[in-house]
Amino acid sequence: MIAVVVPYDFARKVQQGERVDVQVIVDGSDSNTARLAVAYAKSVGMIFSRQVGARRMALMGRGEPAEPVELHPRAWYNPDLKSQNVIIPGILAVVMMVIAGMMTSVTVAREWEMGTMEQLISTPVRVPEIVFGKVLPYFVLGLLDVAIAAALGEWLFHVPLRGSPGLLFLSASIFLTGALFFGMTVGIVMKTQVLANQIAMIAGFLPTLLLSGFVFAIENMPELIQLITYLVPARYFIALLRGIYLKGIGLEILWLNLLLLGIYAAIMVILANRKLKLKLE
Repeated sequence: MIAVVVPYDFARKVQQGERVDVQVIVDGSDSNTARLAVAYAKSVGMIFSRQVGARRMALMGRGEPAEPVELHPRAWYNPDLKSQNVIIPGILAVVMMVIAGMMTSVTVAREWEMGTMEQLISTPVRVPEIVFGKVLPYFVLGLLDVAIAAALGEWLFHVPLRGSPGLLFLSASIFLTGALFFGMTVGIVMKTQVLANQIAMIAGFLPTLLLSGFVFAIENMPELIQLITYLVPARYFIALLRGIYLKGIGLEILWLNLLLLGIYAAIMVILANRKLKLKLE
Protein backbone atom coordinates (compact mmCIF):
# COMPACT_ATOMS: atom_id res chain seq x y z
CA MET A 1 0.00 0.00 0.00
CA ILE A 2 1.29 3.46 -0.92
CA ALA A 3 -0.14 6.93 -0.35
CA VAL A 4 1.05 10.24 -1.80
CA VAL A 5 0.34 13.41 0.20
CA VAL A 6 0.28 16.44 -2.12
CA PRO A 7 -0.05 19.90 -0.48
CA TYR A 8 -3.03 22.04 -1.45
CA ASP A 9 -0.79 24.75 -2.98
CA PHE A 10 1.26 22.33 -5.05
CA ALA A 11 0.35 23.71 -8.49
CA ARG A 12 0.80 27.36 -7.45
CA LYS A 13 4.26 26.79 -6.00
CA VAL A 14 5.41 24.81 -9.03
CA GLN A 15 4.20 27.55 -11.39
CA GLN A 16 5.94 30.23 -9.32
CA GLY A 17 9.19 28.29 -9.26
CA GLU A 18 9.09 27.52 -5.55
CA ARG A 19 10.20 24.26 -3.99
CA VAL A 20 7.40 21.84 -3.06
CA ASP A 21 7.60 18.93 -0.59
CA VAL A 22 5.52 15.83 -1.36
CA GLN A 23 5.18 13.04 1.20
CA VAL A 24 5.11 9.38 0.15
CA ILE A 25 3.77 6.93 2.77
CA VAL A 26 4.29 3.19 2.30
CA ASP A 27 3.27 0.13 4.31
CA GLY A 28 6.56 -1.19 5.66
CA SER A 29 5.10 -4.49 6.88
CA ASP A 30 6.36 -5.96 3.57
CA SER A 31 9.85 -4.49 3.31
CA ASN A 32 10.61 -5.69 -0.24
CA THR A 33 7.42 -4.23 -1.69
CA ALA A 34 7.93 -1.04 0.32
CA ARG A 35 11.43 -0.55 -1.09
CA LEU A 36 10.13 -0.99 -4.64
CA ALA A 37 7.31 1.48 -3.99
CA VAL A 38 9.75 4.09 -2.62
CA ALA A 39 12.08 3.59 -5.59
CA TYR A 40 9.24 4.02 -8.09
CA ALA A 41 7.97 7.11 -6.26
CA LYS A 42 11.42 8.69 -6.29
CA SER A 43 11.78 7.91 -9.98
CA VAL A 44 8.43 9.53 -10.79
CA GLY A 45 9.35 12.58 -8.69
CA MET A 46 12.69 13.01 -10.44
CA ILE A 47 11.12 12.72 -13.90
CA PHE A 48 8.45 15.28 -13.02
CA SER A 49 11.04 17.66 -11.55
CA ARG A 50 13.21 17.46 -14.65
CA GLN A 51 10.24 18.11 -16.93
CA VAL A 52 9.21 21.17 -14.92
CA GLY A 53 12.81 22.40 -14.78
CA ALA A 54 13.29 21.96 -18.53
CA ARG A 55 10.14 23.94 -19.31
CA ARG A 56 11.22 26.72 -16.96
CA MET A 57 14.68 26.90 -18.51
CA ALA A 58 13.17 27.12 -21.99
CA LEU A 59 10.85 29.95 -20.97
CA MET A 60 13.30 31.98 -18.90
CA GLY A 61 16.55 31.19 -20.68
CA ARG A 62 18.41 30.91 -17.38
CA GLY A 63 20.65 28.34 -15.76
CA GLU A 64 19.48 25.03 -14.40
CA PRO A 65 17.11 25.59 -11.45
CA ALA A 66 16.92 23.60 -8.25
CA GLU A 67 14.68 20.55 -8.17
CA PRO A 68 11.16 22.02 -7.75
CA VAL A 69 9.70 18.86 -6.18
CA GLU A 70 11.29 16.89 -3.34
CA LEU A 71 9.84 13.59 -2.11
CA HIS A 72 10.01 12.58 1.54
CA PRO A 73 9.30 8.81 1.81
CA ARG A 74 8.03 7.51 5.13
CA ALA A 75 7.47 3.82 5.92
CA TRP A 76 4.78 3.00 8.46
CA TYR A 77 5.03 0.01 10.82
CA ASN A 78 8.63 -0.70 9.72
CA PRO A 79 10.34 2.71 9.42
CA ASP A 80 13.83 1.35 8.69
CA LEU A 81 12.49 -1.31 6.30
CA LYS A 82 14.37 -4.00 8.19
CA SER A 83 13.88 -7.37 6.53
CA GLN A 84 14.03 -9.29 9.82
CA ASN A 85 10.89 -7.51 11.01
CA VAL A 86 9.03 -9.20 8.16
CA ILE A 87 10.90 -12.51 7.98
CA ILE A 88 10.80 -13.51 11.66
CA PRO A 89 6.97 -13.49 11.95
CA GLY A 90 6.67 -15.38 8.67
CA ILE A 91 9.14 -18.03 9.78
CA LEU A 92 6.80 -18.85 12.67
CA ALA A 93 4.17 -20.04 10.20
CA VAL A 94 6.68 -22.11 8.21
CA VAL A 95 8.18 -23.76 11.30
CA MET A 96 4.75 -24.56 12.73
CA MET A 97 3.64 -26.18 9.47
CA VAL A 98 6.80 -28.31 9.39
CA ILE A 99 6.39 -29.43 13.01
CA ALA A 100 2.63 -29.85 12.92
CA GLY A 101 1.81 -30.95 9.39
CA MET A 102 4.80 -32.92 8.19
CA MET A 103 5.92 -34.54 11.46
CA THR A 104 2.38 -35.57 12.42
CA SER A 105 1.68 -37.12 9.03
CA VAL A 106 4.90 -39.16 9.13
CA THR A 107 4.30 -40.24 12.73
CA VAL A 108 0.77 -41.48 12.02
CA ALA A 109 1.88 -43.22 8.82
CA ARG A 110 4.65 -45.01 10.75
CA GLU A 111 2.01 -46.30 13.17
CA TRP A 112 0.21 -47.94 10.24
CA GLU A 113 3.42 -49.40 8.82
CA MET A 114 4.46 -50.92 12.16
CA GLY A 115 0.97 -52.27 12.86
CA THR A 116 0.66 -50.45 16.18
CA MET A 117 -2.32 -48.45 14.94
CA GLU A 118 -4.35 -51.65 14.51
CA GLN A 119 -3.39 -52.70 18.03
CA LEU A 120 -4.49 -49.33 19.36
CA ILE A 121 -7.77 -49.51 17.47
CA SER A 122 -8.52 -52.95 18.95
CA THR A 123 -8.56 -51.42 22.45
CA PRO A 124 -11.71 -49.83 23.93
CA VAL A 125 -10.31 -46.35 23.21
CA ARG A 126 -12.66 -44.22 21.13
CA VAL A 127 -11.69 -42.55 17.84
CA PRO A 128 -11.62 -38.95 19.17
CA GLU A 129 -9.37 -40.08 22.02
CA ILE A 130 -6.95 -41.68 19.56
CA VAL A 131 -6.90 -38.61 17.32
CA PHE A 132 -6.47 -36.03 20.06
CA GLY A 133 -3.96 -38.23 21.88
CA LYS A 134 -1.76 -38.33 18.79
CA VAL A 135 -1.76 -34.57 18.19
CA LEU A 136 -1.55 -33.33 21.79
CA PRO A 137 2.27 -33.73 22.20
CA TYR A 138 2.88 -31.86 18.95
CA PHE A 139 0.43 -29.15 19.99
CA VAL A 140 2.41 -28.52 23.18
CA LEU A 141 5.68 -28.65 21.23
CA GLY A 142 4.35 -26.17 18.67
CA LEU A 143 3.27 -23.64 21.28
CA LEU A 144 6.64 -24.01 22.98
CA ASP A 145 8.34 -23.25 19.67
CA VAL A 146 6.18 -20.14 19.25
CA ALA A 147 7.23 -18.88 22.68
CA ILE A 148 10.92 -19.56 21.99
CA ALA A 149 10.79 -17.99 18.52
CA ALA A 150 9.01 -14.89 19.81
CA ALA A 151 11.54 -14.47 22.62
CA LEU A 152 14.57 -15.01 20.39
CA GLY A 153 13.13 -12.74 17.72
CA GLU A 154 12.86 -9.88 20.19
CA TRP A 155 16.13 -10.47 22.07
CA LEU A 156 18.45 -11.45 19.22
CA PHE A 157 16.93 -9.74 16.17
CA HIS A 158 15.15 -6.89 17.98
CA VAL A 159 11.83 -7.61 16.28
CA PRO A 160 9.22 -5.80 18.38
CA LEU A 161 5.96 -7.43 19.41
CA ARG A 162 3.67 -4.39 19.29
CA GLY A 163 0.40 -6.27 19.67
CA SER A 164 -1.14 -8.59 22.24
CA PRO A 165 0.84 -11.73 23.20
CA GLY A 166 -2.48 -13.37 24.07
CA LEU A 167 -3.80 -12.78 20.55
CA LEU A 168 -0.53 -14.13 19.14
CA PHE A 169 -0.87 -17.40 21.07
CA LEU A 170 -4.59 -17.65 20.26
CA SER A 171 -3.86 -17.30 16.54
CA ALA A 172 -0.96 -19.75 16.78
CA SER A 173 -3.13 -22.28 18.63
CA ILE A 174 -5.83 -22.19 15.96
CA PHE A 175 -3.35 -22.46 13.09
CA LEU A 176 -1.48 -25.21 14.91
CA THR A 177 -4.70 -27.17 15.44
CA GLY A 178 -5.55 -27.02 11.75
CA ALA A 179 -2.02 -28.00 10.70
CA LEU A 180 -1.90 -30.91 13.17
CA PHE A 181 -5.17 -32.42 12.00
CA PHE A 182 -4.16 -31.82 8.38
CA GLY A 183 -1.06 -33.93 9.03
CA MET A 184 -3.18 -36.48 10.88
CA THR A 185 -5.52 -36.79 7.89
CA VAL A 186 -2.63 -37.24 5.47
CA GLY A 187 -1.09 -39.95 7.66
CA ILE A 188 -4.41 -41.81 7.98
CA VAL A 189 -5.08 -41.76 4.24
CA MET A 190 -1.56 -42.50 2.93
CA LYS A 191 -0.47 -45.12 5.53
CA THR A 192 3.17 -45.00 4.34
CA GLN A 193 5.83 -42.58 5.54
CA VAL A 194 7.19 -41.77 2.08
CA LEU A 195 3.81 -40.86 0.61
CA ALA A 196 2.71 -39.03 3.75
CA ASN A 197 5.87 -36.91 3.73
CA GLN A 198 5.51 -36.07 0.03
CA ILE A 199 1.83 -35.14 0.29
CA ALA A 200 2.43 -33.06 3.41
CA MET A 201 5.28 -31.29 1.62
CA ILE A 202 3.25 -30.56 -1.53
CA ALA A 203 -0.07 -29.68 0.10
CA GLY A 204 1.21 -28.13 3.33
CA PHE A 205 4.77 -26.84 3.39
CA LEU A 206 5.12 -25.48 -0.16
CA PRO A 207 1.85 -23.47 -0.15
CA THR A 208 2.82 -22.07 3.26
CA LEU A 209 6.17 -20.97 1.89
CA LEU A 210 5.16 -19.74 -1.57
CA LEU A 211 1.45 -18.83 -1.57
CA SER A 212 0.97 -17.22 1.84
CA GLY A 213 2.56 -13.84 1.14
CA PHE A 214 5.65 -14.75 3.14
CA VAL A 215 8.11 -14.87 0.21
CA PHE A 216 6.11 -13.22 -2.59
CA ALA A 217 3.54 -10.46 -2.25
CA ILE A 218 0.09 -11.84 -3.08
CA GLU A 219 -0.84 -8.61 -4.89
CA ASN A 220 1.94 -9.25 -7.43
CA MET A 221 0.79 -12.79 -8.27
CA PRO A 222 -1.38 -13.65 -11.31
CA GLU A 223 -5.11 -13.42 -10.65
CA LEU A 224 -5.61 -17.19 -10.77
CA ILE A 225 -2.86 -17.74 -8.19
CA GLN A 226 -4.35 -15.00 -6.01
CA LEU A 227 -7.64 -16.91 -5.97
CA ILE A 228 -5.82 -20.11 -4.99
CA THR A 229 -4.15 -18.35 -2.05
CA TYR A 230 -7.56 -17.99 -0.39
CA LEU A 231 -7.39 -21.76 0.19
CA VAL A 232 -4.02 -21.52 1.96
CA PRO A 233 -4.54 -21.13 5.73
CA ALA A 234 -1.05 -19.69 6.20
CA ARG A 235 -2.20 -16.62 4.24
CA TYR A 236 -4.51 -15.67 7.11
CA PHE A 237 -2.01 -16.65 9.79
CA ILE A 238 0.77 -14.52 8.31
CA ALA A 239 -1.65 -11.60 8.00
CA LEU A 240 -2.41 -12.08 11.70
CA LEU A 241 1.29 -12.28 12.58
CA ARG A 242 2.18 -9.11 10.69
CA GLY A 243 -0.79 -7.29 12.13
CA ILE A 244 0.14 -8.31 15.68
CA TYR A 245 3.91 -7.93 15.36
CA LEU A 246 4.36 -4.89 13.14
CA LYS A 247 1.11 -2.94 13.31
CA GLY A 248 0.06 -3.68 16.88
CA ILE A 249 -3.59 -4.02 15.87
CA GLY A 250 -6.12 -6.15 17.68
CA LEU A 251 -9.08 -8.42 17.18
CA GLU A 252 -11.36 -5.58 16.06
CA ILE A 253 -9.44 -5.52 12.75
CA LEU A 254 -8.03 -9.04 12.54
CA TRP A 255 -11.24 -10.91 13.44
CA LEU A 256 -11.97 -12.04 9.86
CA ASN A 257 -8.56 -13.68 9.42
CA LEU A 258 -8.97 -15.38 12.80
CA LEU A 259 -12.48 -16.58 11.87
CA LEU A 260 -11.33 -18.06 8.55
CA LEU A 261 -8.43 -19.75 10.32
CA GLY A 262 -10.89 -21.21 12.83
CA ILE A 263 -13.10 -22.55 10.04
CA TYR A 264 -10.09 -24.26 8.47
CA ALA A 265 -9.12 -25.83 11.83
CA ALA A 266 -12.68 -27.07 12.42
CA ILE A 267 -12.82 -28.66 8.94
CA MET A 268 -9.51 -30.45 9.54
CA VAL A 269 -10.65 -31.78 12.95
CA ILE A 270 -13.87 -33.17 11.49
CA LEU A 271 -12.07 -34.61 8.46
CA ALA A 272 -9.44 -36.42 10.54
CA ASN A 273 -12.06 -38.03 12.77
CA ARG A 274 -14.18 -39.14 9.82
CA LYS A 275 -11.22 -40.58 7.91
CA LEU A 276 -10.17 -42.67 10.89
CA LYS A 277 -13.74 -43.91 11.39
CA LEU A 278 -13.89 -44.95 7.73
CA LYS A 279 -10.64 -46.87 8.12
CA LEU A 280 -12.08 -48.70 11.11
CA GLU A 281 -15.19 -49.66 9.20
